[in-house]
Amino acid sequence: MINLPKIALGAWAWGNDGTFGNALTAENLKPVFDTAMANGLNLWDTAYAYGMGTSEKILAGFLKGLPRDSYLVSDKFTPQCADESSKTAMADMIEMQLKLMDLDRFDVYWIHNVWNAPKWTEELVKYFEGKDNVPMIGVSNHNLAEIKEADAILKAHGLKLSAVQNHYSLINRSSEDSGILEYCRQNDITFYAYMVLEQGALSGKYDTNHPMPEGSDRAAIYNPVLGKLEILNAELKKLADKYGVGPAQIPVAWAIAKGTLPIIGVTKENQVLDAVKAANIKLSAEETAELEKTADSLQINVIRMWEKEMK
Repeated sequence: MINLPKIALGAWAWGNDGTFGNALTAENLKPVFDTAMANGLNLWDTAYAYGMGTSEKILAGFLKGLPRDSYLVSDKFTPQCADESSKTAMADMIEMQLKLMDLDRFDVYWIHNVWNAPKWTEELVKYFEGKDNVPMIGVSNHNLAEIKEADAILKAHGLKLSAVQNHYSLINRSSEDSGILEYCRQNDITFYAYMVLEQGALSGKYDTNHPMPEGSDRAAIYNPVLGKLEILNAELKKLADKYGVGPAQIPVAWAIAKGTLPIIGVTKENQVLDAVKAANIKLSAEETAELEKTADSLQINVIRMWEKEMK
């Protein structure tokens, strides 16, 4: 069984897709990587879809020469990036990704979304069945029925669904409301929570007087609701002051308190150090409940174009 850290670090933005409104280079990301590894955060979440290999290439450059047991790589099969007409599309993508990253195996491997997912889950089974070093197998952006379907496909071939990765935050708890978190708990499945900080909207950095940079994708989503978010961020700051940390550490600590493994996108060293602090905070049940009460009262919908309500 893989020994997972409390937090995974996401390399989504390393793909330079414009989400954060700036271009990131290997040169300015290397200190971020080094700081994480020095602090025991060694689980890296990437995908070919993040810049069509850009994120994977940058991460691979940092991993080169390090002992293989010193880090964990979580990568994904994105159906829209595959040649569906090819009978070996699954194998082709996995082997292309392994070659691109100069690895002999992945530690976690995902079906990235539900587009033709049953077919691709069957293909994933065919690829890994009978092989040594089978990774933790996961599904991302799946609702409960789709998760159960994937689990059944894997079990029919002697494999196991080990991970689920969905958007989950104080202002998007549909994976909890739908019963996904409970299903994961009952079936020994690790739930990875991505966008816990809502791309910085729950960090305390932005408000109506200090909006997100215009022109970025996230600005279009969050700037219109910054007035509401100020109410939640004020509650986050109260707890942050109590624990002697910044507001951004509280949503991460909340996700850990909920029994999930948050994925934190990192592009700066201070974000890594913040994640380390968050991993050491233990919120009480009362504190988590109060945060959720405030968040629910705001009635903010941040479901993105690639997602759906997890009903």
